Amino acid sequence: MTDYAQEQEMEIEALAAILMDDFKEIHSAESGLSTSNRCFQITISPQDDEEDDSASAPVQLGLIFSHTERYPDEPPLLNVKSLRGISTQDLKIIKEQLQQEASENLGMAMVYTLVNSSKDWLSTRFAQDSGIDNGADDETTKEDIIIPHGEPVTVETFLAWRERFEAELALERAKLMPDSALGAPKERKLAGRQWFESGRAVAAARGALPAAEEQEEEEDEDIDFDDEDFEDDDEEDMLEHYLAERSDSSSHSSKRAA
Repeated sequence: MTDYAQEQEMEIEALAAILMDDFKEIHSAESGLSTSNRCFQITISPQDDEEDDSASAPVQLGLIFSHTERYPDEPPLLNVKSLRGISTQDLKIIKEQLQQEASENLGMAMVYTLVNSSKDWLSTRFAQDSGIDNGADDETTKEDIIIPHGEPVTVETFLAWRERFEAELALERAKLMPDSALGAPKERKLAGRQWFESGRAVAAARGALPAAEEQEEEEDEDIDFDDEDFEDDDEEDMLEHYLAERSDSSSHSSKRAA
């Protein structure tokens, strides 16, 4: 014959030794159970077993139980209440889960098993809420981060951009200029050799000699030769042409003086 009272007493002693301050006896009027037998309350937090400070947990569950006469061959009377941060809907869910588990563990002391199941449920539930909060924080962090777009600036890309910019700027300036300025033909600049062959050099030399011999150097300086207007191979031909023209001009001046 099973001694239910002895088994129940041994379980109570074991729970008190294991749970210590989280285990206490309460009055049956506080239990919410329809019984006059001894009632007990176990404080359960969603923490690891290594954690000692259960007071800092964001949620806490009060698991209340009372042994029936034939426990453990029949389930204990169970009730749950929120000690901190647990909704009524969650209390209903966990109570149904504990009652189901108690029915599956008949014939053996099961209260500590129910305690571990409650702890696991709270840990899972609390971890889900934390995951939602962390996900929201991650989204906020992503929104705060400014991601640069486009290609990085290098010397080559900058020079290419400046060339395009100057071309666009020149186009805009051309649009703002009057049509008369755009349509006016530009005077073509003669190259050095072309200037000599056109006869302007001879005319300039003849007009300068009757004035004064001292002005010859100034007249030479007025003739502006750009190195870029002719090639090096033409310099000797141009010099000979110039000296010949000067020689002819000197011969004419001598005849007039005579």
